Amino acid sequence: MTNPAMQNDFSYYRRTLSRMRIDNVPAEGENEVNNELANRISLFYAEATPMLKTLSDATTKFVSEIKNLPIENTTDCLSTMASVCRVMLETPEYRSRFTNEETVSFCLRVMVGVIILYDHVHPVGAFAKTSKIDMKGCIKVLKDQPPNSVEGLLNALRYTTKHLNDETTSKQIRSMLQ
Repeated sequence: MTNPAMQNDFSYYRRTLSRMRIDNVPAEGENEVNNELANRISLFYAEATPMLKTLSDATTKFVSEIKNLPIENTTDCLSTMASVCRVMLETPEYRSRFTNEETVSFCLRVMVGVIILYDHVHPVGAFAKTSKIDMKGCIKVLKDQPPNSVEGLLNALRYTTKHLNDETTSKQIRSMLQ
């Protein structure tokens, strides 16, 4: 989401490779990507958040195909992970243990990632009042960070979730993400 140049660079590589084939210029080394793999890579990078999209699709497929495992088991695990990250970041006695800002950043990314996964997997999503995720608390934790370090995470919540604009989402949560 924050590096659109990746898709552009790969497109440039494919165009250059195509021109080299037309001009009968031999490829240098064995690093050439075949067309099938190149097409799959392009489709992967075409998503705004390709890895999150892949995880979301895999998790959704998992909960729909494994009939003997209740969906609540998966959503409970995701909501617990989001809650653990939120508590670690908002509680002073836990937060004081994080001396490395990369650890804080990692916890924030995990929290946002599992919220998005929960929103894609759970039938009513993460923003409904019945959700097991404290969305107001999670958004507050994000907003308490330096703005330049979490703008991408807030954008991920704004633009990659399924249920943010549903009628069941409270106006307060929507306004927090504006």
